[in-house]
Amino acid sequence: MRLSRARSVWCTTFLLAMTPVLAEAAGAPHWEYSGEHGPAHWGQLRRDYATCDQGRRQSPIDIVETHKQKLPEIQFQYRNAPLRLVNDGHTVRVRMANGSRIVLGKESYALQQFHFHVPGGDRIQGREYDMAAHFVHKSSAGRLAVVVVLFRQGGENAALAALWPKIPARADGERLFPEFTLDATQLLPAARGYYAYEGSLTAPPCTEGVYWMVLKQPLELSAGQLARYSKLFPSNTRPVQPLHGRVVKESL
Repeated sequence: MRLSRARSVWCTTFLLAMTPVLAEAAGAPHWEYSGEHGPAHWGQLRRDYATCDQGRRQSPIDIVETHKQKLPEIQFQYRNAPLRLVNDGHTVRVRMANGSRIVLGKESYALQQFHFHVPGGDRIQGREYDMAAHFVHKSSAGRLAVVVVLFRQGGENAALAALWPKIPARADGERLFPEFTLDATQLLPAARGYYAYEGSLTAPPCTEGVYWMVLKQPLELSAGQLARYSKLFPSNTRPVQPLHGRVVKESL
C-alpha cells in the first residue's frame, strides 16, 4: 500500500521527533544540554552520534568574517495552518503540513516545523542573542535548509504572545488547536537579508549537509516572554562550533 506524500512527510517528521525516545527506551543514554549527557559528551553516547565530535561542518557558529555576494532571495511562501504543537522535552516544535515552503533560486523546500532555542545559538560578531527560532525545511531530494530568526530583549512580540500560552507543559505528544490558525510569516523580520553557511543539525546525531541561513535583522521579545519560555526549556542551545575553514556568505 502506497502512502500519500503528505502522510509520508508526517511519518518522517514523527520518527525524527521520536528517535531520542526510542533510543532511551532501548537502553541508550539520552542526550541533554548539560551535565554528563551534555554537548561535550554527545559523541560518546551512541555510535551514530560520532559526528557530533568528529564532524567539521557543525552548527551553530560565531559569524565573524563573511564574504558578501549576490545570494538568491529567500522567497517565503508560508500559509495559515491550524496550530500543532509538540513538547519533545528539549524544545517546543510547531509542526507544519500545509504546503508552506521557501524557494531559493530554482529549488523549493517544504517547511517541516519550527522550534526555539534559548539562548540563540548562532552568534554575530561574538554577540549572543537571547533566543532563536529555527525554521526547518526539506527539498524533494531530502536536502535540509534551516532559516534562523534571532531575538533580543525589547518590546513584547505579538506572535509569541499568542503562541506561548498554548505550549504543553509536559512532553506528552502532539497537541492540536484546530480553532487557532498560525501564519509563520508573523515570526519573520521585515528585512530578509541573511548569512549562509554549510552546517549540521544542532542536536544528536548532528548530521551534516544542512544549509543554514541566518537572517540579519533580529526581532524582539519581552523579558517576560523570555522568562516564560526559559522556565520550560532552560538553556537548550548547543555551544558554537569551530569553522574548520568554512566560508560564511553574506547577502548584499
